[in-house]
Amino acid sequence: MRAVTTRVSEASVAIGGETAGQIGRGYLVLLGVGPEDTEKEAVHLAEKVCNLRVFEDENGKMNLSLAQVEGEILVVSQFTLYADLKSRRPGFSHAAKPEQAIPLYERFMEECRARGFHVEHGEFGADMQVASVNDGPVTLIFDTDEV
Repeated sequence: MRAVTTRVSEASVAIGGETAGQIGRGYLVLLGVGPEDTEKEAVHLAEKVCNLRVFEDENGKMNLSLAQVEGEILVVSQFTLYADLKSRRPGFSHAAKPEQAIPLYERFMEECRARGFHVEHGEFGADMQVASVNDGPVTLIFDTDEV
């Protein structure tokens, strides 16, 4: 699984002009699922994201966790994180098929909720408009093949 995780002061996702999910301070997570991914990767990635310490403490150091700042999470499915970029037109055969990806996307969110976080989300496979106010900016890329 891959997750582009951005620290935000606010973020939202809209579908057809209607807000589907919206958060204040927290993380915007663009989440991609690969064909080799299992529940193990979803659980591991949720643990990594939820326990990040990238919020500033009283000394201006990135030392506080999402829980410590009472942050929220907005998760947006992003199959393009598995794009094949060898040619000018990206190919997406390296992304998991929906029947595999949807349960893992949902499991990731379930794991974040189980850790006590408020989680909002878009709609898997929908044409979405994502807005965010990046804080920092702080953006981290997770790949379960590497972390």
